[in-house]
Amino acid sequence: MDLGIKGRRALVCASSKGLGRGCAMALAAEGVNLTLTARGAEALTKTAAEIRKAFPGIEVNEVAGDITTPEGRAAALEACPDPDILVNNAGGPPPGDFRTFTREDWIKALDANMLTPIELIKATVDGMITRKFGRIVNITSAAVKAPIDVLALSNGARSGLTGFIAGLSRKTVRHNVTINNLLPGPFDTDRIRNVSAGQAKAAGVSTEEIMKQRASENPAGRFGDAEEFGLACAFLCGAKSGFITGQNLLLDGGAFPGTM
Repeated sequence: MDLGIKGRRALVCASSKGLGRGCAMALAAEGVNLTLTARGAEALTKTAAEIRKAFPGIEVNEVAGDITTPEGRAAALEACPDPDILVNNAGGPPPGDFRTFTREDWIKALDANMLTPIELIKATVDGMITRKFGRIVNITSAAVKAPIDVLALSNGARSGLTGFIAGLSRKTVRHNVTINNLLPGPFDTDRIRNVSAGQAKAAGVSTEEIMKQRASENPAGRFGDAEEFGLACAFLCGAKSGFITGQNLLLDGGAFPGTM
């Protein structure tokens, strides 16, 4: 299926590993030129090289830096000032008991998982509107739909972003600029391993035991993988996806037990 975005330009945040990398790979397969960001320069360089090798016709730029900081965003936007596609992504805040979180913890979570995406949208959406094409995808979390008690920081910050997007996305769609959220459930990434490690320590068992248990409890009997997540992202970025906006697409293997 040709998504009709060959030659478009995408800024994909936190894309050296995990779900961001899956999105970058899927967009590259559609012929999209990429600007990749990540804090770890070594992993970023490796991913960029792998994409260039797999898709030799694609232009790939890499910008090492922390996208949650003004300096990191400025560097990314300097490398890709007028993206047609923006994939917002940043590492989630740590788990824990909300009683232990300080004001600084909350501000950091909001900066990373709510305010950073908003700042990047603010910097790019008007250009998309002028060009009459734009696709913005925010990687949030299944916790937006079904909060996870140990992820209070994530629950709050990502829900704030979701509320903001619900309003803005209805204003931009008439200009063929859509904004949607992808809500990952249990995917086999560093994030789920870190959370599982904390649960394992509290329970006095191994991380692998917790991982195996969590996978078996999912209706799919497994964790998701970054490739299938990336394909969902690419679909939302497609030229024919202009009637989909303000949506929260849950990818969780059926874990959420609701009808809607």
